[in-house]
This record gives sequence, C-alpha cells and structure tokens, in this order.
Amino acid sequence: MNGDRVFVEVSDTGAGIPPQNVPKIFEPFFTTKKVGEGTGLGLAVCYGILTEHGGSLDVQSTVGVGTLSPSYFQ
Repeated sequence: MNGDRVFVEVSDTGAGIPPQNVPKIFEPFFTTKKVGEGTGLGLAVCYGILTEHGGSLDVQSTVGVGTLSPSYFQ
C-alpha cells in the first residue's frame, strides 16, 4: 500500500512477449493469436479501466524468461 494506492505485481515464466509487440499489447484488437482464437480486447479493457480510475498498468517482458506486470490501483 502506498498512501491511497495499492500496488499489485503479477509475473509468469511463460514464453515472454517479443519487444516489437510490447508497445502494442494495450491496443484494442491487437492479438498474435489465429483468427477466431482471441479478440485482443482483454488487456485493452484492463488498461482502460485502471487508467480511468487513476491507476496504471505496465508490462516488462523478456522472451524465453517471462513477463512482469506491475499495476497501481487507486
């Protein structure tokens, strides 16, 4: 807890996100999945909700290592 904000950090040890895709992952309809397997809306919706309420959502990823997603909720 940081004043009136809550810090949450989520990480995984998956495949990671290629550097060229990281700037796009919060864009609506961005997906690397095949047609019919995903809409690309999940992260865009999360980002929108958090930022509209004064929070933040970030991503740090390394291919072959995993992804870290620090977030602040207000």
